[in-house]
Amino acid sequence: NAEYMGAIDKSAMSQADPAKVAELQQQIAEQARIISQLKSENAVKEQLKAPVEALRKLKGELEQLVGTVKADIVDRGALEETLKRRFFYINSFGIYGGVKGLYDFGPPGCALKANFLNLWRQFFVLEENMLEIDCPCLTPFPVLETSGHVEKFTDYMVKEITADGKAGEFFRADHLLKERLEEFIAEPATALPDKREAELVLSQVDNLKAKELGDQMKKYGVKSPNGLPISDPEPFNLMFPTQIGPTGLNPGFLRPETAQGIFVNFRKLLEFNGGKMPFAGAQIGQAFRNEISPRAGLLRVREFTLAEIEHFVNPEDKSHPKFDRIRGQHLNLFPRNRQLMVEGPQRITIGDAVDQGMVNNQTLGYFMARTHQFLVKCGIKEQHLRFRQHLEHEMAHYASDCWDAEIETSYGWVEVVGHADRACFDLSQHAKKTSTNMDAREEFDQPRLVVEHDYTLNNQLLGKTFKKSNKEVLDYLQGLPDKKRVLLKEQLEKDSKADVTLATGETVTLTSEMVTITKTEKRVQSRTFIPSVIEPSYGVGRILYSILEHSYYQREGDDEQRTVLRFPPILAPFKCSVLPLMIKPELLAATERVSEILRASGVSLKVDSTGAGIGKRYARTDEIGVPFGVTVDMATVDRSSELFDTVTLRERDTMKQVRIKLSEAGDIVSRLCDDRLSWETVLQTYPAQAASE
Repeated sequence: NAEYMGAIDKSAMSQADPAKVAELQQQIAEQARIISQLKSENAVKEQLKAPVEALRKLKGELEQLVGTVKADIVDRGALEETLKRRFFYINSFGIYGGVKGLYDFGPPGCALKANFLNLWRQFFVLEENMLEIDCPCLTPFPVLETSGHVEKFTDYMVKEITADGKAGEFFRADHLLKERLEEFIAEPATALPDKREAELVLSQVDNLKAKELGDQMKKYGVKSPNGLPISDPEPFNLMFPTQIGPTGLNPGFLRPETAQGIFVNFRKLLEFNGGKMPFAGAQIGQAFRNEISPRAGLLRVREFTLAEIEHFVNPEDKSHPKFDRIRGQHLNLFPRNRQLMVEGPQRITIGDAVDQGMVNNQTLGYFMARTHQFLVKCGIKEQHLRFRQHLEHEMAHYASDCWDAEIETSYGWVEVVGHADRACFDLSQHAKKTSTNMDAREEFDQPRLVVEHDYTLNNQLLGKTFKKSNKEVLDYLQGLPDKKRVLLKEQLEKDSKADVTLATGETVTLTSEMVTITKTEKRVQSRTFIPSVIEPSYGVGRILYSILEHSYYQREGDDEQRTVLRFPPILAPFKCSVLPLMIKPELLAATERVSEILRASGVSLKVDSTGAGIGKRYARTDEIGVPFGVTVDMATVDRSSELFDTVTLRERDTMKQVRIKLSEAGDIVSRLCDDRLSWETVLQTYPAQAASE
């Protein structure tokens, strides 16, 4: 409730009737207290329904009275014009009309992406001692059939129906529904109860199956962007099929993710790691998805870069040795219960979130906190970063918990990093398909008493009951972790039956006549297990676009607004500009000397020796995010001056300048860009130079 009150726009509140605002705030607080009391008394869902609806109504009245805070969204048109003009990235094959969902990165875009990936490697692969591999983009059919992608890697699409009855354009069904719901909610004529119902549907759009999606589209009158009627939603597999070799007998796909390459190499990675657990594999590479309707620039494309981590852990022990280092890290968490209640995120430490069971385990929480730290280091604004938990039906049946890091942009909240506890599904599936041993071994210092639960199966009854599905039933039982075997045992003993969901998605009923589970105890020196996997998956293009938006701002110049990209120095495409104050031979020679010194220190640079004024040239480098600028002036080359062999060093965001020795320029700029030296220290150490903007 306090967080909700804090989200109200104070300027709007000051214009509203203070007495009415105070009255509504008091009513909201009291209603929230009532709900909390009911929850503490373990009230059932039906008992909570009326008070929750009353709370939503009160919040809606307050929102209509005072308005709500909006994010500091950038002028997207101005930003995209800058990115295109300065060749950060453009639509591919433009001279042939372009292809939707494909983009070319220009020099500053390539450098920004390379610096981002270098930082990612340093932050995760090096600091976490991960094992990096590089696998082909071409993937044989059986690999992706085993992983489930052939059957289930789909989105729902609709076809536009033209006046002559022929199919027009194709669209993502969920996107059209989301847009219509947002319009419906924003319409002044929409009644408050209808608005709240639409908000609830909007929060669960990604969770809808084909029929449910179609029903909601009909209910809200969804049409195509061209105003035409549309067909019912139908699944569309997003993978690009291909043939490997000339025979046509070896089908494959362009990979939709990099993870499978790590899974199929698990045995070799474990051996390389000396058999020690836990450990993580990592891979950076291209992935491909045949998007139905690519849009929103780098946010939804058909070829993109992924940086993925597969952290292998003991399924019985998902603690993390470094968890206490990040225990106090605050995150904006958006758990599923707050989504269903149409409430906002909750600010909480990751330690408390794990201790309270909001986040499933320490390893998952550790990577969420590290992702938060990484994104903030990249320039993402913390107040526009949250972690949204997947709703129950969004998760795969084998997943234990999933959280998406989402960044707020002018396109709304954008998923940029997925964090999933995938359990042991992937390794188990590949092991069964290929008869490959995917076990890890845990050695004990002393013999341990181990409790296990074994099956006695009535194979005749199982086969007669499930027929063709019997193999999937046996696979399910075989892959069930011991903790879940205990739960199955308890349910069978209590109800004599239990409903379970197979890997195919089919739900079947097991009975106590089919399966008997017996508890056994024995002392062992070691044990084997198929590891669980905690997977953080980073969408590089989406993060880069978010960085561009969060870095972009405009400041007033002498005669116009100047665009600035406030990249952190470690990410900036070019670390330093080198500018002669005037175009004179002696200054150009000194400019080349400075450039050589900077390059020798590993500093990427951009020289601007055009005839434009120095202020214009500063503005040009600010526009592509160059954090530092070295200017060569007449004092630099005047042997009679006490400033001989010195240059000015300018910082992009403060526009302050200092005077430094030419010979020190490389070392100073290099340390500034690597976070080994702060600009504040430079200002305190070197004499100030009057700025000329």
